[in-house]
Amino acid sequence: MGDTRSGKASESDDGAGTTVDGIAQTASGRARMLRFWRSPPDQPRWARPALLFVAGLAALSYAWGIAHVTLETYYAAAARSMAQSWHNFFFASFDPWGTVSIDKLPGALWLQALSLRFFGFHLWAIALPQVLEGTLTVLVLYRVVRRVAGPAAGLTASIVLAASPVTVLLHRGNVSDSLLILLLVLAADAATVAFMTGRLGSLVVAGVWVGLAFQAKMLQAWLVLPALYGAYVLAAPVVSLYRRCGHVLLSGLAVLVVSLSWVSLVSLVPAHSRPYADGSCDNSVLSQVFLYNGADRLTGKVLAESGCTPALGRPSESAVPASTTVTGTVAVTRGPGRFLSGPFGRDAAWVLVPSLVALVALLIVRRREPRTDPLRAATVMWTATLFLTWTFFSSSDFLNSYYLAALIPPLAALFGMGLAMAWRLRQQSRAVPLVTLTTVAVSAAYAVALVPNDAGVRPWVIATTALASLSAIGLLAFSLIRNLSTARIRTAGLGCAAVALLLGPAWASATVVVAGLGPFDSPYQPAALTALIQTENHGALATWPALNRDAARVPSSVSVDTQESSSAVSLATLATGREFLPVGGFTGRVPNPTVPQFIRDVMRHRIERVLVAVRPLTGSPDLRWVAAHCGPAPTSSGAVHQGGVTYRHFLCEPADATAR
Repeated sequence: MGDTRSGKASESDDGAGTTVDGIAQTASGRARMLRFWRSPPDQPRWARPALLFVAGLAALSYAWGIAHVTLETYYAAAARSMAQSWHNFFFASFDPWGTVSIDKLPGALWLQALSLRFFGFHLWAIALPQVLEGTLTVLVLYRVVRRVAGPAAGLTASIVLAASPVTVLLHRGNVSDSLLILLLVLAADAATVAFMTGRLGSLVVAGVWVGLAFQAKMLQAWLVLPALYGAYVLAAPVVSLYRRCGHVLLSGLAVLVVSLSWVSLVSLVPAHSRPYADGSCDNSVLSQVFLYNGADRLTGKVLAESGCTPALGRPSESAVPASTTVTGTVAVTRGPGRFLSGPFGRDAAWVLVPSLVALVALLIVRRREPRTDPLRAATVMWTATLFLTWTFFSSSDFLNSYYLAALIPPLAALFGMGLAMAWRLRQQSRAVPLVTLTTVAVSAAYAVALVPNDAGVRPWVIATTALASLSAIGLLAFSLIRNLSTARIRTAGLGCAAVALLLGPAWASATVVVAGLGPFDSPYQPAALTALIQTENHGALATWPALNRDAARVPSSVSVDTQESSSAVSLATLATGREFLPVGGFTGRVPNPTVPQFIRDVMRHRIERVLVAVRPLTGSPDLRWVAAHCGPAPTSSGAVHQGGVTYRHFLCEPADATAR
């Protein structure tokens, strides 16, 4: 009887031969897909809802005010040019004519150009890929930390990442570090699977992710390779050391193939069929990557090779009015201590103390575990990533503030793994509350010291941090003094400790969003500086209608030429989508176009109005030719004074070229 009833219950009356059980399974599968907020069976119920809530808050902070975001105009203009044709898209052309490329590899800008092609030209369409990349990074970091330390550790790491102000600043713009960090966290995830399972395929996938990250930020992507491969050699459950090293070599080969794929393809294309490789003195993408964006960054000798125009003397930074300078992070003295205070400290140092304490504690607690212990291997991987990135940035001659976002994933991972370990051991060890309350006291004092005295929210930061810190210290100390090792006391103490440690970065991130800051800003920067930057941005946007009207009156065969593509050309190209020939590339110093090419364009009516630095006189041979052969424009559009340099507009006619 039981079998008969079961068989009838399995029959279908829909005429399609599908069983009731099959229909139920299909419906259940669809329900699981739709109700994505529910945690998988191997995770607690709260895990996925909490993670999605954190990711949602992160996305909101990144996207808040996205329609009025302050963009890096050079890369934004390039994205608009790349969106105009697939030729420009592939070769990363800065200008619509395709005369010169951007001075970086185009991985991140490809996504921005695709966004523009899909949504049309909007400022928010340029910034949208970074919002998505940042949100995905929060989700992926949860997964990679959860693999070795559990859901609580993964969620904590995601919260730290989402709450760090430099992360919020980075994703509220259009720079390539957003994609770089996402891809490197994906590489860490694949490497974690590799050293937990010993699978060669996972290690190769990690290499592919690093190679793709190379397309976004070049050599910086390779910094993590010793960390990923060191963790694999240390802990992979493959008995033979030689075999583990062989796996590393194969993965390294994948890194090289993927990293150099686009560079190799472009290098095979004849020079006359592609844009000039900006950032090089010999039209070589290899020089652009390994010299201009590599060795030159460490030595400070940018474009010092033969073929480029020598750098002209410019007024010293002290001669420029203070109101025209930004946060000044580029001028911060080199050394490992440069990240502990000032704008760099306010960007990324909020959880430095607890993360370093967690690092030491993890290594001590796991020191006697087997070689294949995944938690210790993950600690080694993230520690090495932090050390290598910190060391590289410490010795770099040129450093933008948003670069420090690369330090946050390892800091967040160590923080999350350390806090989860303290939670598990809270009843077993008296050292846990003692170390935790000491860490909270030091970290709270450091966080308050990072907030400038003139910050309007400083009293609130002090009050909330003190309340949470004193609560944590009191509860943990009470449990030690009275020998109360019950879960209730120490659980409450650890909960207050986590809140106290996260309040500093959370306050800084909130002020960033409220003030509408972006990648080139820093938390708690002077209000006058913020107002100046935003006024300049609004003023630039206000000129767009006039630029578009002027461009519409000019025939499509005529372009306007300026001194450096990093300034006026970027703004004009971004605003109009028309050609404004970038003589000399981003720096104004690369040999493109050549003087004969420039003269031919003048004779063909392709170049008409030219902006030239006349005091001191530009070193560009093209623009020197303009100053010597073309007539000055009317005084209404004549001299322009900026940063101690005098620029003047010239009008070039074909007769000027024939009379040379």
